[in-house]
Amino acid sequence: MGKLKVGVIGCGSIAQYRHLPEYKMNKNVELVAVCDINEERATKIAQKYGVKAYTDYKELLQSGEVEMVSVCTPNYLHAPISIAALNARVHVLCEKPMATSAEEAEAMIEAAKQSGKKLMIAHNQRFVPSHQKAKQIIESGEIGKIYSFRTAFGHGGPEGWSVDGKEAWFFKKEQAFIGAMGDLGVHKTDLMRYLLGEEIIEVAAFVETSAKDFADVDDNAVCILKTEGGIIGTLAASWAYNRGEDNATIIYGEKAILRLEDDPAHSLVVQYTNGETLKYELGQIQSNAEGAQHNSYVVEQFVNSILYDQDPLVTGEEGMKSLEVILAALQSHETKQIVCTRKDVAVH
Repeated sequence: MGKLKVGVIGCGSIAQYRHLPEYKMNKNVELVAVCDINEERATKIAQKYGVKAYTDYKELLQSGEVEMVSVCTPNYLHAPISIAALNARVHVLCEKPMATSAEEAEAMIEAAKQSGKKLMIAHNQRFVPSHQKAKQIIESGEIGKIYSFRTAFGHGGPEGWSVDGKEAWFFKKEQAFIGAMGDLGVHKTDLMRYLLGEEIIEVAAFVETSAKDFADVDDNAVCILKTEGGIIGTLAASWAYNRGEDNATIIYGEKAILRLEDDPAHSLVVQYTNGETLKYELGQIQSNAEGAQHNSYVVEQFVNSILYDQDPLVTGEEGMKSLEVILAALQSHETKQIVCTRKDVAVH
């Protein structure tokens, strides 16, 4: 079997830090094309990787040169480009948040179904070693019933790592649609759904722009979430944690507390109510810091789903459920109400 031919659409930071190097590392794929509306950037990246440059994604998709693409564009283009690729019978790995509305997400899922091609959403938090270990511990039942959690994802903001600095699309509402909540918050809604094995059904939120006076999207959000089993917790997403990153999650159970990415030396700490403490060193979480770990496992998982014809580990349906929590948070802030994420769930 020959190597899978891949193209990357959008050559900004996430493509440069993650997708391109990870495809390059993967022995089962051959990078053949990149695409960016900025011709200079497309050309520069194409030369670096020795591939063909495009400025029009439609031209790339119609070339028949690629079997799979990563969609690494501003958020508002995720759905149209992913749908065009799926309709062209090309597998799609789409960056998060997968879309800017539930309707767009549904259309992406439908396009994947119709084409029979894979659609995976790049929620890399599921693949972090401490998060995978925590899921095993929770599923084994050894911490008993889960009562509550708090999770946060924050750093100083995308201007520090985006190739366009303060001019980046992240800060422009018509391109990003949503700020820190879409950039960081959606990662944590996906993580909590994965760890707890339950859907989040109710959301209350405050979503503000307080730190970035040049942005017209949110940069600080705090949400209260409730799962179908009655677990309640908080989620904070911020671009205003100006002295480094917070990526911690704490889960409060009947027999233990799990601290994930909370202790600098130990990526998972389990504090049992009987007084025992277990500390795990499981490798670093991915971060945008210089020299940080650069395998997010997302590309690897996507490639494997195609090679072995399996469902991707984060399907379009999964991506949509994580997006719906974020959409509910925005609605909660706007209406000053608690919002249900699912139309079919009665709130008691």
